[in-house]
Amino acid sequence: MADHHTNGLDIRRLSPTEWAQAFPVIAQLRSLDEAEFLKRAKRQSHSGYELVGAFQDGKLIGVMGMRPVHTLARGAHLHIDDLVVDAATRGSGAGRALMDYAEADARARDMTAVFLDARPDAVPFYERQNYLRHPAPSMKKVLSPS
Repeated sequence: MADHHTNGLDIRRLSPTEWAQAFPVIAQLRSLDEAEFLKRAKRQSHSGYELVGAFQDGKLIGVMGMRPVHTLARGAHLHIDDLVVDAATRGSGAGRALMDYAEADARARDMTAVFLDARPDAVPFYERQNYLRHPAPSMKKVLSPS
C-alpha cells in the first residue's frame, strides 16, 4: 500500500525503527510503558500487525495499529487494533486519514470489511465514518494464573 498524502498529512506504515517514536501517541490510549509497547508490537508483527503513522509537517501526530484477519464468521477482513491522534491535534483530520488508509489497504488486499473495537467515547467518530455497531457483543473472561 502506497503512502497517502491528504490535507497536509502524510500517512504511511512505520518501520520497526520508528515504533519508539509512536509510543508518546499510543500512550494516550494504552497504559503501557515503552518497553512493553515495543515488546507487544514486535510479537504482534509476526501475525501481520503493522503500525501506521499520520505525520503533519514531519511530526507524528496519529498512530493506528492494524492487522489482516481471516475467520470463518467474517472471512478475510482488516482489524484495527489501535487508533489514536495526539490530544493537541485532534480535529486535524488525522483520524479520518488513518481510517481512509486502512480502508484502501483492505481493498488492496481484496478484503470486503474493516472491523474494530471502539471505546464508547469514540463511537460517534466511527459513526461519522459510516461504521455501524456490530450486533455481536464482545465478550471476555480474565483468567487468573494457574
